[in-house]
Amino acid sequence: MIGQSVVLAEGEVPFPPSVEDFFLPSIYPWGEHNSYWITKFTVLIWLGVAATIIFFLVTYRNPKLVPTKKQWIAESIYGFVRNNIAVDMIGHRGVAFAPYLTTLFVFIFVNNLWQIIPFVQISPMAHIAFPAILAIISYVMFIWVGIRHHGFGKFFKHSLMPPAPLFMQPLLIPIELFSTFVARPVSLALRLFANLFAGHIILLVFTLGGFVLLNADSLFLKPISLLSWAVSIAITFLEALVIVLQAYIFTVLTASYVQGALADEH
Repeated sequence: MIGQSVVLAEGEVPFPPSVEDFFLPSIYPWGEHNSYWITKFTVLIWLGVAATIIFFLVTYRNPKLVPTKKQWIAESIYGFVRNNIAVDMIGHRGVAFAPYLTTLFVFIFVNNLWQIIPFVQISPMAHIAFPAILAIISYVMFIWVGIRHHGFGKFFKHSLMPPAPLFMQPLLIPIELFSTFVARPVSLALRLFANLFAGHIILLVFTLGGFVLLNADSLFLKPISLLSWAVSIAITFLEALVIVLQAYIFTVLTASYVQGALADEH
């Protein structure tokens, strides 16, 4: 992505980068067939999933009573999500949701890591399609859990009709309908997407800005390119914190929605 945009910055397409840079073309050998299913984003997702599966399979191929370093890392990840997210947010019933929440956390974290890996420096989560799919999955699970626990009618009654006088329900029901069944999945997807999208744009601007300054006619601007690259390195370290935080927030919010679906009072 960075390498492609350097060429763009040199004159073929106006600088700075735009939203269009996130609609990547098909990659070889599917490019000539214009297959939008096989792009850089989908390949990164496949690689991230493959790396995650291989790591956990290799780690637990021969588990030890005294865990190895890799086994300890895997167990610590699961234990963190189970104890600090699932159980803390949902209660003792959260253990049943720990596998899904752990999978969700690891999937987002691993694919966010592409944001700071040299020569890649973009996360698939910077494309709205992937956060949207994850939000839809969590949204469907939240509704399914609520219906299974309370029954169809009781779940939607508790979700749409908060404790209030009857004459206020015509005003409250549309508000609850929007906030619970529209705003939740939309905000869940947009929060993850916007943070990764903005992070990539900022990294791109400072990285490419360094090349633009280096190639400028003014000798005064050339040394400033070093400052631009230094800022991009500093932002990369900040992005390392953001990618962990966003995976955590998405998982915590999903757990909180499940907890709300299971609660007797909504």
